[in-house]
Amino acid sequence: MLKIIRLLMIFGAIALAGCAAMMRTPPAIGDTVDVVQAKFGQPTAVYPTADGRVLEYAIGPMGQYTWMATIGPDGRMTTFEQVLTGEKFATLKIGKATHGDVLCAIGRPAEMSYLSLPDLEVWSYRYKEAGVWNSMMHVHFDRNGVLKMMQSGPDPMYEERRFFMD
Repeated sequence: MLKIIRLLMIFGAIALAGCAAMMRTPPAIGDTVDVVQAKFGQPTAVYPTADGRVLEYAIGPMGQYTWMATIGPDGRMTTFEQVLTGEKFATLKIGKATHGDVLCAIGRPAEMSYLSLPDLEVWSYRYKEAGVWNSMMHVHFDRNGVLKMMQSGPDPMYEERRFFMD
């Protein structure tokens, strides 16, 4: 019983940490990198771009939110958005986007896997489809790291599990 209580306390602390991250004061357009980090903390990753860099703030791997702060060449933020959305996934171009493009657009995946028969690497992202349904977007890359297809479906982590007995 004591172990169960401890586990519940640990999971509660993790959940509160995730909520605290979502309740931070968002940075404003024009803020410097120092101000962005003072408001939102250290990024989970930094991706260089042709005209600056992108700071990733991922809540995961179980989370459905990743915020990206785009920093221009002058060191100031130009955009700040939650990128795990159907609309943002739709901006990824099949046959053109690469691993790097996907990382800069939607950040690190929650899970990575490999399909041997079609020879595809799969990055999976948890998100809320239309802001409502617990979903996973599976982003498939060929051997050269080029986006070949995307598939969305229910997130199995949230699916009801039913056990039938004879």
